[in-house]
Amino acid sequence: MTMLPKNSDLILVVIMNNLRDFEIARVLGWYRIPLRSAPKIISVDYLAFYQTSVFGEEKWRIQYYAPVRGHELTTRAELIRDEPEHQHANQDYFKIQLGPIDRLPKPILAKKWRRITFFYTTGEHLRHASTVDDLLLASEERPIFWQALRERASQTQTYIPDELSEEDLDPDLLALLLGMQEMDNNC
Repeated sequence: MTMLPKNSDLILVVIMNNLRDFEIARVLGWYRIPLRSAPKIISVDYLAFYQTSVFGEEKWRIQYYAPVRGHELTTRAELIRDEPEHQHANQDYFKIQLGPIDRLPKPILAKKWRRITFFYTTGEHLRHASTVDDLLLASEERPIFWQALRERASQTQTYIPDELSEEDLDPDLLALLLGMQEMDNNC
């Protein structure tokens, strides 16, 4: 059975507008956020993924979430190695390390198309929401929520893996996801 976030957990809703990024999050366990557009605080308990139109029939909804294990600052070139000439290759990005991605029991739908980048919510809202609008915090909840976020941001958050996976991943799949054009067998 899937373990849903606790009511008091802090959730950052992020945009998932690229199928490759979803596979990277699912298989390699990380998500990237450009520093220049990152929310002020990324020390949260979970990410919830808002799926855009690239998901076809499963667009404009939140149906996946993952626990946050930690974060680090790096460059886009370090994260996506097969795009060294990308216009943002040398820009800073947060690499958010994730635990396993889980599926919500029922998707949280957007009533209509909406442009979403990042917003915060709670585990309680995520557990009970039917629509994206249900995730928005009421004005009386916001001061308490922001205090919890500020306290969280003041704590050190490091990446501590639960344990190393025993799974053998196909080297070609890893090379594709990590952007390595050729694999050196001498490593």
